This record gives sequence, C-alpha cells and structure tokens, in this order.
Amino acid sequence: MKSLIEIIDEIATSHPDWPAVNTLGELKTYGELKAASDGIAAALQARHLPAKAPLMVYCDQSFAAIATFLGCVKAGHAYIPVDSHSPNDRLTMIEEIAHPALVLATIPLPLKLKTTTVEPAQVKQMMAVAPTENVELSADDNFYIIFTSGTTGQPKGVQISHANLISFVSWMASFNLPRRPRMLAQAPFSFDLSVMSLYPTLTAGGCLQILPKEQTENLKALFETLPHVPVDVWVSTPSFVDICLLSPLFDATNYPALKQFYFCGEELTHATAEKLRQRFPQAKIYNTYGPTEATVAVTAVEITDSVLADYPRLPIGYAKPDTTMTLVPGTVRTEDDQQVGELEIIGLSVSKGYLNRPEKTAAAFTEEHGMRGYRTGDLGIIAEDGLIFYRGRTDFQIKLNGYRIELEEVDHYLNQAPMIHQAVAVPKYNAEHKVQQMLAYVVPEQGEEGGLALTKKIRAHLQQVMMPYMIPQRFIYKAALPLTPNGKVAVKALISEVNA
Repeated sequence: MKSLIEIIDEIATSHPDWPAVNTLGELKTYGELKAASDGIAAALQARHLPAKAPLMVYCDQSFAAIATFLGCVKAGHAYIPVDSHSPNDRLTMIEEIAHPALVLATIPLPLKLKTTTVEPAQVKQMMAVAPTENVELSADDNFYIIFTSGTTGQPKGVQISHANLISFVSWMASFNLPRRPRMLAQAPFSFDLSVMSLYPTLTAGGCLQILPKEQTENLKALFETLPHVPVDVWVSTPSFVDICLLSPLFDATNYPALKQFYFCGEELTHATAEKLRQRFPQAKIYNTYGPTEATVAVTAVEITDSVLADYPRLPIGYAKPDTTMTLVPGTVRTEDDQQVGELEIIGLSVSKGYLNRPEKTAAAFTEEHGMRGYRTGDLGIIAEDGLIFYRGRTDFQIKLNGYRIELEEVDHYLNQAPMIHQAVAVPKYNAEHKVQQMLAYVVPEQGEEGGLALTKKIRAHLQQVMMPYMIPQRFIYKAALPLTPNGKVAVKALISEVNA
C-alpha cells in the first residue's frame, strides 16, 4: 500500500474541489488541505529541527489541526495531539516526557511552555508558505504519538508508526464503506477513537463531518446541531450515541443517510445496540475493540438481530486478518466451562511501545518471531470460531464515557489534594456490566468536614490538575478507609460495597 500521505495528496491533486472537512457548514477542500499541509511542512523543514523529533500540536477539532498533523508528517515528524481541554499540568507533563522539538498551537495556549511555541497566527502564516519536497519516511517511523492515562500521574505516549496506521486503515477499507464517506468526527484528536474517522475518510476521498466539543457538551446545542451534520458513517463511543438516543428524533426517518455505525472505546451494551436496531433498522452496526497501543481497533463484529438474540453480553468481534488474539499463559482460568484470561494482541498494528518509557514498554509489550505483541490487561474469552468476548479488566483500569481511566492515577491526584487525608476511586457498574459512575471514598484532612462545601473545594482543585473526564462524579466521606491484612486500602471491598 502507498503511504497514507501519498494517497491523500493524490486525491487532492486529482480532485482539488472535493470537500475534505466540514465544520458546521464551513467546507474546506482537498486542494486547500494539501496546500495548507504542504505550507506547514515547508515552514517546518526551513527550521532544521532535529530529524524525526516529535512535535506537539495543541488544538481543538478543526481544519487547522488536521492540516497541521499532515504538515508535521510531511516534514518528517510525528505529531502529538493535545486537546484544548487538557489541564495545564498535563501539558507540562507531556512536554517533559516527549521532549518535543517544537509546539504548534492552532489555538492559544493557556500557559507558557519551555519548548519554542508557534502561535496560532504564525501557524496560519505557515499554511501559505510555498511547498517543497516532502521528507521520505520509513514504515517504522512514527506517524503520531497519543498520550494515554498513567498509573502515577504520568501519562504514557503510545507511538504509532506509518506501518501500524496503514494496517488499521487498510482493514477499515474492507468494511464496504460508502463511496467518499461522510464520517462523523466527534472525538477529540487526543483520543485515538478520532483516528477511526480521520484517515479512513481522507484516504477514501470522503469528508470529515466535525462536531465540535462546544456542541456536544450542551444537550440543547447538540440536538439543534446534529440534524444539520450530514453523515452516512457514524463513529463514536457507545456513551455518546446513548446521549443522542435521548432525542426521539434520532432515527432513520430524520437521518436517512446514516448507513453504518462503528463503536469503540468502551463496551457496547445490549440495550444500546437493541435501541439502535429499532431506530435504524436498515443500518449496519459494528462493535469494535482495541487499545491505543494496537492502533484504534483490532476486532469487529456486525451486531445483527441474530447476534442480539444469541448474546446477552455482546461479543467484541473477530480479529482483523493480520492480527492474532491469544490468552496470556498463566492468566487463564475456567469460568462456566469457558477459558477466561488476559488478552494479548499480536500483529502489524501493535505499537513499538511508549515514548521514552523503556520500563513501561518492557512490562507491557512482547516480541516473538519478529511480531510485536501487547498484553492488554483486558480479560477475554476466545471462542472456537475465533469470536472474542470482553470480560473486564485484570487491574483497576476502567472505561467511562469512552475514556480509558486508570483508577490509580485518579487516586494519585485525589491524595495530593490538600483538603484530602486519604482517598480511593472506585467504579459503579450498571446491570449491563458497564461503568456507570466513578465514585471517590474520601477521608477529609483534619479541620475539613465532609459535605457539599468540601465537595465543591475538591472539584475546584481537581479541575486544575486533571482531565475533566477523570474527576469522580460522587464523593463519599468516611472517618477511615478499610484496610487489607497487608495494610493496603481494601479497594475490592469498597467496589463490592458500591455495587451491592
């Protein structure tokens, strides 16, 4: 397969007038995308940055962000997308871990970083620079680096190479996407679910239909905007479509073009899939699964009426052709006559590891016969026919509203708060085995009294240091937390209490 950059540029050369990005009616063409990304690439090359050094891109969901990503890659640099809703601490931590050669801000930065920063007005000027020849990169060179949650407040940068991304995009092209698909682009670019829309669309000559965060954060704005976003392929977390299903108008009558749904990022419940089948009886619904470390998704299954009838808890699908899914030896146990164990992914889309974190890479990644493997920490069942079922986490990592959250990272921030003596975060599940809420058990510091006033103080503090999706929804105040015989907080006992 040609490089993704070559494919996108060839479309731009052959059909410069085709729409590539639609942001609430503001259309940008492939010709404009190529010109803008070529300009950024030329301006970056003129700076003579260290070869292949990653570049940090601070951005929202916009044409400017996409042009900047492509420009970085054309100049020979992987990009690190950082969402505009990230707290300042996260920006500085990513900077310290990644050592970017440059920061490109497509929107104003909320703080001054140590790294040289190109301001939004300068980025816009770069887009108009005369093009030069793109830097040639090998298949193993990084295309992008996405930072996920870490266990001690330190995020981990997952390196995704050109070869990794080609493996994923080629697989997505096999799903019989509509010609020149119009895909929903709702996920922030720092969340790898966004890649499921981004490159499968642009390499197929389609148009990304951007739904900005400002519209999704407010129900009234969402329901007013959504009917005017022309999509035939829906990509989101199950939680987001659950919100959309709150509107009785979200159905095939009002969205006749919607032909395919793709879900990833968290478990798709039976109830959500069933409701979608009723609302969109002619549409195809795909449940997919995959961690950031294996490039977006590695399994998929169409959720048909027969699948709904056969499985009260839906399967996550079959592995893509260039991927093998196995259970890690030593983790396998028998439950209800089925073998349950930790899922390992082996294949062409598995990352080389975490940027500048060799110890974390060695702990999670493997290499056998020249193939990369990744131990997911997810429990699963692999049926004889290869159909795979998700059965929860081996550790205390959860998925909430599509975001992967390590409870130990939440604990880290809670216990750093000056008004908290001790705290632990625990998940509350619903009847469909899906995380419904994240709660925090808190022992207040001396002089602090639990209640609404303390909750407000804690929330105000956490908003300064954590991503919004990582902040617990409820706080339960205790005089002391239960301990295990080893003197550790009895987290499992608290989880049992919450889910009694």
